[in-house]
Amino acid sequence: MTLTHEEIEDYTKVFKEFDANGDGRITSNELQTIMGKLGEKTTGIECRELIKQVDTDGNGTIEINEFLKAMEIHKQSGKETGFSGVVKKTSTVHKIGGYGGGETSHSYSEEEKIAFVDWINGTMKKDADLKDRIPMSEADDSLFKACHDGILLCKLINDAVPETIDERVINKTKLNVYRITENQILTINSAKAIGCNVVNIGAQDLIEGRPYLIMGIIWQIIKLGLFARINLRNHPELYRLLEYGETIEDLLKLPSEEILLRWFNYHLKAAGSPRRVKNFSNDIKDSEAYTILLKQIAPKSANVDTRALSEGNHEKRAAMVLDNADKIGCKKFVRPRDIVNGNQKLNLAFVANLFNTHPALEPLEEKPELIVEETREEKTFRNWMNSLGVEPFVNHLYEDLRDGLVFIQLFEKVQPGIVDQKRVNYPPWKAMGAEMKKLENDNYAVELGKKMKFSLVGIDGKNIYDRNKMLVLSIVWQLMRAYVLGILQALSSDGKPISYAVFCLKKKTKLQGSGKPTISGFKDSSLVNAHPIIHLVEAIHPGTVDFSLVKPGGIHADNLLNAKYAVSSARKIGAVVFALPEDIVELKPKMLLTIFAALMASDLGVAPASHKG
Repeated sequence: MTLTHEEIEDYTKVFKEFDANGDGRITSNELQTIMGKLGEKTTGIECRELIKQVDTDGNGTIEINEFLKAMEIHKQSGKETGFSGVVKKTSTVHKIGGYGGGETSHSYSEEEKIAFVDWINGTMKKDADLKDRIPMSEADDSLFKACHDGILLCKLINDAVPETIDERVINKTKLNVYRITENQILTINSAKAIGCNVVNIGAQDLIEGRPYLIMGIIWQIIKLGLFARINLRNHPELYRLLEYGETIEDLLKLPSEEILLRWFNYHLKAAGSPRRVKNFSNDIKDSEAYTILLKQIAPKSANVDTRALSEGNHEKRAAMVLDNADKIGCKKFVRPRDIVNGNQKLNLAFVANLFNTHPALEPLEEKPELIVEETREEKTFRNWMNSLGVEPFVNHLYEDLRDGLVFIQLFEKVQPGIVDQKRVNYPPWKAMGAEMKKLENDNYAVELGKKMKFSLVGIDGKNIYDRNKMLVLSIVWQLMRAYVLGILQALSSDGKPISYAVFCLKKKTKLQGSGKPTISGFKDSSLVNAHPIIHLVEAIHPGTVDFSLVKPGGIHADNLLNAKYAVSSARKIGAVVFALPEDIVELKPKMLLTIFAALMASDLGVAPASHKG
């Protein structure tokens, strides 16, 4: 073996980092966990493919001798396999010591920081509120300092999902510690509302500019913004990507990453290339696929060429690819080394931006039938689930709940300890028996619901597996309701469950105490103008509301403005609100219940200065 004693010691330590349970083997699940910590979202299939590159005895795992042999080959050849690239990245990310005297360490990639700074500089360059910090330097910690007061993060959220935050609520002047904390609480709760997982992130973390936390939340916001545009509303020509026998509904069930791969391969095929890409890491490292894609999607006037295919040096070839990308205004997220190293996260962002800017799909001859991709209620539920950190990320509500695993995770989050893990079936699913294993999970989820006294008459696991929308939504709503009321229970003085009737009484008492009219229920027409919610926010946290901004109401436009102000104001004082302004003006009782419950939770004990997601 040509590895030195020191190298063997170092790589053995890395092996132990991968081998989470210490059994001397690296499994695909352990590899997927490491990839996740590095910010790389990979599927189980992709991880098993990486393991195959190193697994010489074919047992499906990597032992220490195979691990060291792979690193020896890498040292001798100077070439990275997908697996050795993961090992290399593990040792090249920034290491940041844990805080509070703990042993924890966290990491972030310098390449990713540079990419995010460049993206933000371009996106926010015309924003007058940010002229004191944009453009930021890529060479130092300007990014983390720029996030200190919360204004930049709020702006990024609105860029990703427009009008999430009512900018009238953001504190932009007279910024003291108190007003900055309010901004960061608004950031955290608004990020949750659009589906970001910000569990265990508090306002103080963002104020202090903790790099790994800021990098994590920024990536989620950027990714959501890039993916939000991949839909039929913006691109009806997505019909062009349908394969034989598929419906548009089948296509829309795919995760955004899969739709982007479908789009990429559609253009490779159209260009007459035999190449196909299955991922945004190994398959794009040599830049050949990128060269063909850019030539295919670029306007003829851009003079994009394929000269890069004649260049043998991969890094030089990648630089030529980015020169072509620059010609069509898409030189974002990646640098030559990011392509050569197969940085999955940055290459995914690069391709998503290419799609959003130059989809190059032929318009349809006939206007397609209108399809509602996702109702507002479905989106709210999905964002709630994702904010809790369920795995996998829920892209399509009914499809991604079908195997029961997300449901089971939600039950555990709503009532910790309720799940017996021995009864849960996890992937990878074998071809034979996969349906049975998923149905067992679904039936167990229904059993858990009954254990929590949910109303599940006539519902069984088969309904979940068959994606019965009405029945799935019934379970999801009861879960969300239990979650919200569970927060109130945790914050109550005696720790006893708070009934729906007691909750309504507390809400009424709070409004009466503020000297404002009460409401009879969540269908009360006086809620349409959002005044009761705004008054409740002010009663909970005096000084929050600027009443000069509150419209009298009566017309839809004014009611909607008030509702936007109410939702953002509630989030600003620590209420975790997933409902949308439209839910208020349309008197959606379920969503209105969650708003008032979130406000009561804030009133009972979530102190804004210490609020953790």
